[in-house]
Amino acid sequence: MLNLVLFGAPGSGKGTQSAKLIDEFGLHHISTGEVLRDHIRRETDLGKIAKQYIDEGQLIPDELMISILDDVLEKEAKGKDGVIFDGFPRTIPQAEALKGLLQKRGTDLHAVVGLEVPEEELIERMLNRGKETGRADDNFDTIKKRLNVYHSQTSPLRDYYNKEGKYLKINGSGIVDDIFNEIVEGIVRKTGVARRK
Repeated sequence: MLNLVLFGAPGSGKGTQSAKLIDEFGLHHISTGEVLRDHIRRETDLGKIAKQYIDEGQLIPDELMISILDDVLEKEAKGKDGVIFDGFPRTIPQAEALKGLLQKRGTDLHAVVGLEVPEEELIERMLNRGKETGRADDNFDTIKKRLNVYHSQTSPLRDYYNKEGKYLKINGSGIVDDIFNEIVEGIVRKTGVARRK
């Protein structure tokens, strides 16, 4: 069993690296962003509430995210070799809630992979992604808001997980495969889990 958090600012490459880690370790991927976008697309009650926060570049309230995550863990993650959380937790209360959700299932969080990328590069990546995908939230004003929220509310998690000895600092700039190899080596070193390939 291997449970990971992929941590980093918007545009740091979490989606790209999580896809590779899923393949490497046989993990179930939980992207809170994808879960929320699915609710928004289907115009569920949750989706309508979430859209208001996202359009303002704000984080979804903790209790809302935690109940969604509990539901996803229960319905989709059973019987997997572990879970990779992409985009969660974003605050210390969420980190503490995640610990409780995992303990309830008799497991723990094993490592937090922190993709660290300079802010100018993050902005450039997200503007390019917006042009390629048409994602409405990838415009300059919303990007700046999202990065401000990240720095004020989410970056304290780095200290939280450092104190727990779980934070794995990774340079998120450069060639995708080189970044991935550095992540895998760090996970193997930190957790003792074996590579599948």
